[in-house]
Amino acid sequence: MVKNHLDKNGSFTGSPKPPHPAASTDPHSRKSSHEELEHRNEDVQKLSEDIDRFLDELSTCHDKSNPPEVPDAVETFSKIIESKIIKHNACESSATKFCKMTEEDYFFLEVVSRLSKLTNSLSEFPSGSTTTRSLNRTSMVLQRAMAFLEEDLRTLLEDSKDSSSNVNKVHKNSSFNSNGLLVDGEQCVLTLSESSGDEEYPSFPSDAVTRMNRIASAMILAGYETECCQVYSISRRNAFGEQLKKLEFEKINMEDVQRMSWESLEGEITRWIRVVKSCSTTLFPGEKRLGDSVFSESPTISQSLFSNLARAIVIQLLDFAEAVTMTKRSAEKLFKYLDMYEATRDLIPSINNSCSNECENELNSEIQATADRLGEAAVSIFCDLENSIKNDVARTPVPGGAVHPLTRYVMNYLKYACEYKVTLEHIFQQHVKLEQSNSPAKLKPTLEVETESESPHCSEKVAGTMPFSIQLVTTMDLLDTNLEAKSNLYRDPALCHIFLMNNGRYILQKVKGSAEIHQVMGDTWCRRRSTIVRQYHKNYQRETWGKVLQILSHDGMQVHGKVVKTTVKERFKNFNAMFDEIHRTQSTWVVSDEQLQSELRVSISSLVIPAYRSFFGRFRQYLDNPKQAEKYIKYQPEDIETLIDDFFDGNSTSMARRKT
Repeated sequence: MVKNHLDKNGSFTGSPKPPHPAASTDPHSRKSSHEELEHRNEDVQKLSEDIDRFLDELSTCHDKSNPPEVPDAVETFSKIIESKIIKHNACESSATKFCKMTEEDYFFLEVVSRLSKLTNSLSEFPSGSTTTRSLNRTSMVLQRAMAFLEEDLRTLLEDSKDSSSNVNKVHKNSSFNSNGLLVDGEQCVLTLSESSGDEEYPSFPSDAVTRMNRIASAMILAGYETECCQVYSISRRNAFGEQLKKLEFEKINMEDVQRMSWESLEGEITRWIRVVKSCSTTLFPGEKRLGDSVFSESPTISQSLFSNLARAIVIQLLDFAEAVTMTKRSAEKLFKYLDMYEATRDLIPSINNSCSNECENELNSEIQATADRLGEAAVSIFCDLENSIKNDVARTPVPGGAVHPLTRYVMNYLKYACEYKVTLEHIFQQHVKLEQSNSPAKLKPTLEVETESESPHCSEKVAGTMPFSIQLVTTMDLLDTNLEAKSNLYRDPALCHIFLMNNGRYILQKVKGSAEIHQVMGDTWCRRRSTIVRQYHKNYQRETWGKVLQILSHDGMQVHGKVVKTTVKERFKNFNAMFDEIHRTQSTWVVSDEQLQSELRVSISSLVIPAYRSFFGRFRQYLDNPKQAEKYIKYQPEDIETLIDDFFDGNSTSMARRKT
């Protein structure tokens, strides 16, 4: 049997060169191709064993000035690798990059790794020795192999990112299967079911990641770590940039942020928040997983590459947030600031345990500093609500004693703010700690608020509670004080009480409707607030209907045991005039809370109608004739009940309609 040998060009002798599969008409040509591959691998394996023995000799040679003789196998081994690279570069097409790693793929990387070990060992001997020529030769081939692998890694990184949508795309520059090998007699094409799916990021097939891992390991072993990392880093930064573009995020300089209208800036903030959340939940974790997979044998390199990428992106994101905190502050910005704070805070877990310790500490410090500035801005805006309430000094009362716009604004503002209660508690705690460290004496009274007053808020003990809760209570107290002052604008005492009752009821309902505010204010506060609202109700009844009930009283109607007719006429006349005036004015008053409106009408009816019905039934007979009765008796008892239903509708024409 004739043994196969490699010639100096890396070709096999002793057997005919196998025909190209596409040109062969022999039904056994495909089988012959596989057999030839096996023969080639056996021959290279024998050559590899010779190289390994020579490597052992080099490692045991202690006299570096007298290296062992370099065997011919080194030159032949270099040539076969060079031949494979040349054949690949001349190949116009190859199997797809989606094929699984084959025996030939692993074999190629194995011989390249052996070549790098050989080159490193030869480099330990001085220049001019018998190993110099071989070192130059292996170094040159290794350099070509590394350039070859570098380009292949770049192609995998750039082409595989679209694999989920282009599953049939042929990879022309793969270093593997470069001689057009077929796997199980067919070209290997990744099916859609084998794809990692569109939801995952990055969308690399597992086989592509395996190839990248093998290439990276070979390059790092050969001392080409810098080139490998540069290719990977540039590709992933470009890919990350594409993701940011898809999220419609573009870098905006600080000057542009300062000049933006709030409406425009609000839109940019919304996009920014979406990007930050995507980085936290998808992009950064995906990049970390990819890096750990590609550089599984070099975790410090993976960590370093992720650190560099994360640092560049995070700093860009934080720059925008910093610019936003420097814009003019106003109440409507609070909730966007809080959204930004939460998004910024959530960046930290995606960084921790992913970057190098130095980078992690640096980025955590930067992120926390930006979050602190957003928090400080939020505290400042929320506390400015106090000044807004104090400065809201009205000279004209709200028509009809309705709920004041300030009440609606403050309570809705507090309701939405309390949806961020946990975040605000944390922010205020941090703020208080900072203020205490700067001026501990200044903040001590604030933290020991415990007062007793007529305000339903201040009667609660808030000593030791959270700073935000204290601030919330303080704001509610200020609103109460402001409303008390505004109630004095009404000349009619009854309308003053309607105003306070309307606003008090509105505040109570808002607190009950918000679990977060209710948690702060407590059940005791709600009960006391309800008591105060009922007291306003009683005060209104006394002011409005006290004199009416005096008119309808039976006292003073008799002289010497006899009913005085003139007194009866006078009482009916006075009642008519007084009720007309009450109806005329209080039909224009406003009670928008339907339940409260109903309660008021019911209470008035239960108070007035029985008294009028009794007076009407007892003294109507003392009017001499029907004509006289018609003159003095304007309302039947049922009329009173109907007219009471007009009260608090805010309708100035109700009486006029009833007369027509």
